[in-house]
Amino acid sequence: MEIANGIYYVGTDDKDIDLFEGILPVKHGMAYNSYIIKDEKIAVLDSVDAHFGDEWLKNIQNTLGGAKPDYLVVLHMEPDHSANVLKFAQKYPEAEIVGNFKTFVMLKEYFGTDFNGRQKVVKDGEKLSLGKHELNFVFAPMVHWPEVMTAYESFTKTLFSADAFGKFGANSHNEEWDGEARRYYFAIVGKYGVQVQSLLNKLSAYEIKTICALHGPVLKENLNHYLELYTKWAAYKPEIDGVFIAYSSVYGHTKAAAEELYAKLIKSGVKAEICDVVRTERTFCIAKAFEYSKIVFATTTYNADIFPAMREFIDCLTERNFQNRTVGIIENGSWAPFAKKVITAKLEKCKNLNFTDTTVTVHSALNDESRAQIDSLASELLK
Repeated sequence: MEIANGIYYVGTDDKDIDLFEGILPVKHGMAYNSYIIKDEKIAVLDSVDAHFGDEWLKNIQNTLGGAKPDYLVVLHMEPDHSANVLKFAQKYPEAEIVGNFKTFVMLKEYFGTDFNGRQKVVKDGEKLSLGKHELNFVFAPMVHWPEVMTAYESFTKTLFSADAFGKFGANSHNEEWDGEARRYYFAIVGKYGVQVQSLLNKLSAYEIKTICALHGPVLKENLNHYLELYTKWAAYKPEIDGVFIAYSSVYGHTKAAAEELYAKLIKSGVKAEICDVVRTERTFCIAKAFEYSKIVFATTTYNADIFPAMREFIDCLTERNFQNRTVGIIENGSWAPFAKKVITAKLEKCKNLNFTDTTVTVHSALNDESRAQIDSLASELLK
């Protein structure tokens, strides 16, 4: 499939995978994207997952006919993209492997060879001419591995963005980009917002007409939308002025408190969502927490701590540098409610969090006092 003048898609879809990176649920598979630039010189950009090596090599052969590639450009060494580098090198023994210094260190670790004699080591800002097409290498360390680099092709104004702008889902499954891209970003890249901002600053010097990520569809239209979302995500800025309520409940009383708050907010016209962190897939909850400007944690005291699922959820947020939000708390405890104390301690390293004055404290079940506190918390969140 030609996606731009002289640029072709040769990637594969994995429709059977259930857990990406061995931990992240994917309902609609994954795409492992690879591209070919055909010019005076031929470059293949990135490999695919190990299970699809034969299919990938067949795609290359079908696209090139009898021609042979001159280069394999390795933008990212994570195995879902690099697993077939050795197989490619064996099939095309005259092709050079293009990467940076760290790329070849990792190739040695994975394959027992750094392809000495076939290396083309590039530096940040260096160019590789293929003819009319020219690749400009823009390094992106820790987006989200240290060796990552992107490549801007100047003739077609195409950005090969590595894992940036990627999303969950096979390309054959047509779905709205934002939701699964947001979930992908905060699950995988979210910790490295500063590094993503640095990459976006470097890329601002280029006119971009097409974005070719290593996961998800080729992006051609309304690119400002994707760039604006990435800019917000990298800066940890909310997209929605509203409230996300995350709760865990043992016997339903904490759930009742969370739902009462939710109902009051919706009735007042506030944009709000609510979810059970025990029964809702974790990365969905993480993405929602970063999507909204305000969050309410509602949970029980549990073994002198907080309910395990809520503890794990908050840990997921803090390790992704959760910040720039308003935070409310609903705590429940039959004899010693101190969820607020635990939650605030877990969030103390987060930047620019504004805690509400009101904390809702439920002693076992809702009563007039705790309902009045819910009214007060709703009023604060409405401001």
